[in-house]
Amino acid sequence: MTRIKIFSILFTALLYISCSKDDYKLGSDIDPFLRFNFLVKSDNTPLEYPTVNGNLVPQSTYENKSVKTLKVPVALTTRELKGTVTANFSAETNGASDSFSVNPVNQLSFQGSKLTDTIYVSFDKRWTQSQNITLKLETVSDPDIHIGNLNTEYPNTTFKIDLGTIATNCTFPVTQYNIKGEMGEKIDFIVNYPNGFFPEEIENASIFKFQNGFEYSLTHDDYGNNRTSVTYHLTLLEDLQNDDVRYESKLTLVNIPNYTATGNINLTIVKPIKTPRDVQAYPASKFSDPTNAFYLTYGEHWFNNNGTCSWQTFNALTFPVIVTKDDPNAILYSDRGTTNPNDDIYHDAFKIGFNVASGTNTVNSFGLKRWFSNENNSASISPGFNITSALEFFPANGNSKTEGTVLVIPQDITIGTTGTAAVPSRSHVIAISGEGTYKEISNGLYEISFELKLTNEALFGGTVSTQYRMYNNRTYPKPAALSIPCPKEVAL
Repeated sequence: MTRIKIFSILFTALLYISCSKDDYKLGSDIDPFLRFNFLVKSDNTPLEYPTVNGNLVPQSTYENKSVKTLKVPVALTTRELKGTVTANFSAETNGASDSFSVNPVNQLSFQGSKLTDTIYVSFDKRWTQSQNITLKLETVSDPDIHIGNLNTEYPNTTFKIDLGTIATNCTFPVTQYNIKGEMGEKIDFIVNYPNGFFPEEIENASIFKFQNGFEYSLTHDDYGNNRTSVTYHLTLLEDLQNDDVRYESKLTLVNIPNYTATGNINLTIVKPIKTPRDVQAYPASKFSDPTNAFYLTYGEHWFNNNGTCSWQTFNALTFPVIVTKDDPNAILYSDRGTTNPNDDIYHDAFKIGFNVASGTNTVNSFGLKRWFSNENNSASISPGFNITSALEFFPANGNSKTEGTVLVIPQDITIGTTGTAAVPSRSHVIAISGEGTYKEISNGLYEISFELKLTNEALFGGTVSTQYRMYNNRTYPKPAALSIPCPKEVAL
């Protein structure tokens, strides 16, 4: 009996000594070890912890082409910890030491079931060519934990980040938002930077091109530490309460130094038409005649003439907009005298445009040639003088044949200069938009009254606008003089 008691005491003591010396094994025959556990997916992007994939092998190097924070996991293989274990690491570079930062600075922590900690490598400015960063596990607080894998071939005690050619780009995750059209209404939207961005590179850059069909303000959140997206806030500055009109503004991402607009580059903000339109109202037919290739509409715009604002005349060849039969605004114009529906011609019941009957010259859409000097009138240089889909009509109540509202279809037009041997031709992209009304003012005579807006930062310093009147007959009453400013000719 005494021998049994002594043996029991010795066994208990040995068990106590074993557990106090090595809390990690807990019956396991694998010694605890610490190593970098950076996994890479098939598209060469990191698999970020806590996502796991047992089929992937930890890497000891990685070529990084992104400026967003890189997450480098360090894993401890052991049973659940009884206390806290810390590990120190170092970070060295062959380039500028102030081009990146790490968090935590040099120490990792493991406790309980938390057996992975992460080193966050943030990039503070663009790096130089062939720069690299090397992270190295230096020490661990428990001497029983082995630094590195339990092999000599892939120890993973160091992790090298090769900084490759940076590819930064921006895109919209959502391409359209509908609004109610109420004054003060706000829309939040995001611009994504999939590979990150440097705030100082985009802070003062013009990343958007605008086609504005209504007035709004635009602000954005502080950049903060999230370097993969920016949240913008669009606030409506006017009431858009005409249910017969489609109001639309478009923001387009443009390329800026170091950043390329890719994927979805257009965001459209729309207040849709609430009133259905009856194609039988056919307002486009009041301002076009497909049987006459030289049909003109006549117009006047409030413009500067030798220092004085006055109504200036213009005219332009005007045509319907041809569409397919499945277009929601299609109306049959001609069956070409056959029973074959495949050769039928359909027109948009609500749109007209301006173009030449033939050749490579240009017409004077909206009298735009008066806006500029040194403009080139060739369609190959200044295609914007021919606006083939220019005005869209919205009949009152959706079916009126005598009146309604009109929209200048928001779009970009290109106007070029007349070049010389010394100064080559150059092009200017101008965004146009606007809106107004149309009405039969006497028997068969229709008047369109609208505002036209032109936007180009270099030419106008932003947006300029003026009033227009257009008629479907060369005989019309002269508009009354206005008491508003007027634009003047701009040298291209």
